[in-house]
Amino acid sequence: MANPHRLRVLAALASERNYVSQLARELDISRALLQVHLRKLENAGLVSASLEVSPDGKAMKFYEVAAFQFHLTPETVADAARTLSPPEKGSTT
Repeated sequence: MANPHRLRVLAALASERNYVSQLARELDISRALLQVHLRKLENAGLVSASLEVSPDGKAMKFYEVAAFQFHLTPETVADAARTLSPPEKGSTT
């Protein structure tokens, strides 16, 4: 979860399962980049995937959040903060 894209993926899947193409559109990232992050999340046990066939015969891989708990400590916050990009010059946020 050390990447903002992975946090966005988890947040999107928290409300409903979704398939790769639709999730990529909703998150406005490429399918290739999304699949990299989904693979990392799946390997970590944070999401699970299932392959389904649509009514028109297309294979669709659906992802959903797996049940997990994350223990938040000052150290985990510091580790996560180190992965953030620095604010852009002139930015007020």
